[in-house]
Amino acid sequence: MHELDDLQILLRSRTPLIFIETREEARAVQLFRRLQRHIGKPLFSWTVTDGLARLDLDLPPQKHNRKAADALTQIAGTGQPSVFLLLDFHPYLDDPVNQRLIKQICLEYPTLGHTLVFISHQISIPASLRHHAVSYQLKLPGRSQLPALIRAEIGRWKLQNPGQDVAAHPEIIEQISHNLQGLSFTEARKLVFEAIADDDALTADDLERINRRKFELLDQNQLIKFHAKALDLSDVGGMQRLRKWLDTRKKAFLSPALPAGLNRPKGLMLIGVQGGGKSLAAKAVAGSWHVPLLRLDTGSLYNKYIGETEKNIRSALALTESMAPCVLWIDEVEKAMAGDSEDNGTSKRVLATVLTWMAENSASVFIVMTANDISSLPPELLRKGRIDEIFFVDLPDSEAREEIFRIHLKRRQLDPLDFNLGPLVESSEGFSGSEIEQAIISALYQAFSDNSQLSQKYLEDEISRTRPLSVIMDDKISALRLWAKGRTVKVN
Repeated sequence: MHELDDLQILLRSRTPLIFIETREEARAVQLFRRLQRHIGKPLFSWTVTDGLARLDLDLPPQKHNRKAADALTQIAGTGQPSVFLLLDFHPYLDDPVNQRLIKQICLEYPTLGHTLVFISHQISIPASLRHHAVSYQLKLPGRSQLPALIRAEIGRWKLQNPGQDVAAHPEIIEQISHNLQGLSFTEARKLVFEAIADDDALTADDLERINRRKFELLDQNQLIKFHAKALDLSDVGGMQRLRKWLDTRKKAFLSPALPAGLNRPKGLMLIGVQGGGKSLAAKAVAGSWHVPLLRLDTGSLYNKYIGETEKNIRSALALTESMAPCVLWIDEVEKAMAGDSEDNGTSKRVLATVLTWMAENSASVFIVMTANDISSLPPELLRKGRIDEIFFVDLPDSEAREEIFRIHLKRRQLDPLDFNLGPLVESSEGFSGSEIEQAIISALYQAFSDNSQLSQKYLEDEISRTRPLSVIMDDKISALRLWAKGRTVKVN
């Protein structure tokens, strides 16, 4: 009833323009149908296909006023105070003629008494109309309403499929309820019904599918990439200190309530050598905590139009909140927020937006930032308190290299016991994890070309031919290690 009360107050507050941005047009129209009995005003709708139509009476639509300007002219000439629902009117709001007609209706509100309600999936209010307008958002289902919604969809499925039952454990219903938060009533019902229709059940297998479908529904601007299959920390060689740090904070991040004085973990930054495993570690955080991994696409973030980039980052951050609990991965963060003198201060505004959000965000979103070029990092990002810890990812030591060999051999259905790893580990000193992986891949190509199986010699030959980054970029890596000493925590 709260939505009806809110809308009724708006209609009685002598506000001539109401803008409702929603993907639930049918529900918005139904709310005004229910309200009509209380406000006592005629209720009309307009679409570009049907023109004006009276909703509270069974009358045919007036197709002669399908053009926006014609409809507004007729509204202005209507003597009885009425409510007009203008559906998908947003393409016509940029027309100066339409703006003037709408403004005239607003100025004559004391005598006409008309309320124009614009309902669309996306609306930008023209500057000339903002003084007369108010925006309203339809409420999303709360956590307490979602279990009932799921049970209602189970009931609907049973009615449509007599004699068939739906397996749904209460614990699964609770988990699905959590995953559906941030969706509209219509979207939540759709996802639940899809999950039931797949196998006549709601199971743990549906959780990831619902998360992906939820992401697809919410990601209108495609600024965030969804990684369905995150890695586990066991897929990353070494990094024992990072693993322990994450294990210690997992419970605090996932718990619905925390004791007084304990804050939810915010995030971490991974700085280090290229190919050292920073990206793998970012993916493994989400995998080890069993939450969705979202990656900010910094390439799509920036827009040439003034203000659009900041709007994009706010939209992306709002999406991550709706997907909580989740991990947000910002790869090569220095490229997204360092900027230069030619971007008119856009990168600084993006940085300010992100920092403000990090300080104010209360949702369970854990940020993982990765960086290669420390010289370009804004100092504001490095301050303690912004994030929980800064980790340095150095080249793997001998123990980590052996683990990396085992991981990549097993990943290719090869038994590590068939190889003498000791010499391989010794000869690959100074190699990054990605360079070890690439050596195995190149050796496999060579063996396949020779119509042979991968052997110790193929691996040794490939390692001996490789000049790792630690040799090619020795000065830069040494400078990076020097900077990291005393400022960061080593992952190993």
